[in-house]
Amino acid sequence: MVSRCLMPFHLLRSTIIMRRSPLSSLHWNFFCGRWSCDVRLDGQTAIITGANTGIGKETARDLAKRGARIIMACRDMEKAEGARKEITEDCGNENIVVHKLDLSDTKSIREFAELVNKEEKQVNILINNAGIMMCPYSKTKDGFEMQFGVNHLGHFLLTYLLVDLIKCSAPARIVNVSSVAHTWTSMRLDDINSEKSYDQVKAYGQSKLANVLCTRSLAKRLQGTGVSVFSLHPGVVQSELWRHLNNPVQVAVKVFQPFTKSSVEGAQTSIYCAVEPGLEKESGGYYSDCAPARCSRTASDDDLAQKLWELSCKMLAITWE
Repeated sequence: MVSRCLMPFHLLRSTIIMRRSPLSSLHWNFFCGRWSCDVRLDGQTAIITGANTGIGKETARDLAKRGARIIMACRDMEKAEGARKEITEDCGNENIVVHKLDLSDTKSIREFAELVNKEEKQVNILINNAGIMMCPYSKTKDGFEMQFGVNHLGHFLLTYLLVDLIKCSAPARIVNVSSVAHTWTSMRLDDINSEKSYDQVKAYGQSKLANVLCTRSLAKRLQGTGVSVFSLHPGVVQSELWRHLNNPVQVAVKVFQPFTKSSVEGAQTSIYCAVEPGLEKESGGYYSDCAPARCSRTASDDDLAQKLWELSCKMLAITWE
């Protein structure tokens, strides 16, 4: 187990090792550019949460260039509208809309899903991208620890509310943006809201572990429906997610910036999981650098995944067998 104070540095160090490794040099050089695939998405609809900034915005830009109808699901509507205009001007795709979605509020999630189910004929791609990272302790409007509530429960509920429409749109894909941080901790089912003790780094890791566990569970539940599900680590990306870290770590992030990915580079694995032909056969898989990756032993625990699924349903007051 990596100590609390060293976890962010461990993440940066892992990136440096990957870059220096002879075995991974081809991967790294490859990611100095963009993943290349000429798949078109004309006539398809993609929902991307947190699409107003960072890798979510670059994912939206790429899918828009492929001809997809883009639904940008964002909390900050002013920033989202600015991103929509930028992407429209860049891609020439006018079929891009912005809808309000606050993943820290189940009422907002339900309102967003109701709007989509009412107005959209199909949803071919759902990319659960939005997230919050290593923030001070706080709770969502429904009383969930903020990181677990936004990063896991918010997307879990959103997927539940849209899954029937997604199944009717098959072949379709659901992509959950997780992180290598899922390897940092275990799942504290007896204190899921960190009310007994709170470690902002471990809480982040727990929320990302939940993403991987529930991706595998959902893939099993959707077998035979034509809907495939993937989770991924985007890499260490230069983004606003680092804003909650303390000053020494902020300085370290800047020092190691040459070893991190840009938002464009960080978006590539999300795009890969959304459009790569033939990936349906690998539903439930975990990816990094546009390739299958090994998740932690805890993330492969089917019993734990089932317990988390049941607990998530109970916390959200839903029934999802």
